Amino acid sequence: MNHNKNIYFASDAHFGLSGTDSLTRERLFVKWLDSIKEEAGEIYLLGDIFDFWFEYKRVVPRGYTRVLGKIAELTDSGIPVHFFTGNHDIWVFDYLPGETGMIIHTGPYITDLFGKTFYMAHGDGMDDGDTGFKILKKIFTNPALQWIFARLHPNFAIWFGHKWSHKSRYSKELITPFKGADNEEQIIFANRILENKHFDYFVFGHRHVPLDISLGDHGSRYINLGDWLWHFSYAVFDGEKMEIKNYSA
Repeated sequence: MNHNKNIYFASDAHFGLSGTDSLTRERLFVKWLDSIKEEAGEIYLLGDIFDFWFEYKRVVPRGYTRVLGKIAELTDSGIPVHFFTGNHDIWVFDYLPGETGMIIHTGPYITDLFGKTFYMAHGDGMDDGDTGFKILKKIFTNPALQWIFARLHPNFAIWFGHKWSHKSRYSKELITPFKGADNEEQIIFANRILENKHFDYFVFGHRHVPLDISLGDHGSRYINLGDWLWHFSYAVFDGEKMEIKNYSA
């Protein structure tokens, strides 16, 4: 890692979400990537970049050529780009890492950046009591069921996937407002982790609300990256400070 460069974080673009101007948002995201490429030491994309993603062995979803091409350009230039699978783009296999050079994370990732410890994840499924979500995730990650889904014709399977995703609250422009630190699942989870191990930063997506909150007396901070549906927000860490910013072309 180049210590003279910044680290950038973004999540929840949901490219392909029907009812939104996905192409305009994708172009804006590409402009943002282009604007940071000279200053970026690493880039972390923390899930739900695509509203639905499934890779067949020889077929990939239509679209997203601009963002995938820009990411490939960045990785070709030597900038590591990390991609976290979210609950909407969980079915990443070998195409994205092979063609774009991204480093894929299918679960939480712990790392040290400029001497600070980071705990990063998409941020879904952190409520221990959410058994419905846990069952659904086991279904989605089951290799046998993935094999069966891959037997479906892509025209039907990808249509069905987008139809399923469209049922999410995001397609209806609904975001749950900040519920207070005592009621936010991600903050409760972070505080539970801090009981046994210190981290300087917890960085999550999934909530679609940009948040920067100190965690009690731990000297830790909880960062939620917001989204690229309405906030066009991202975080940047320069080794000294972490900031949430909003991008506009």
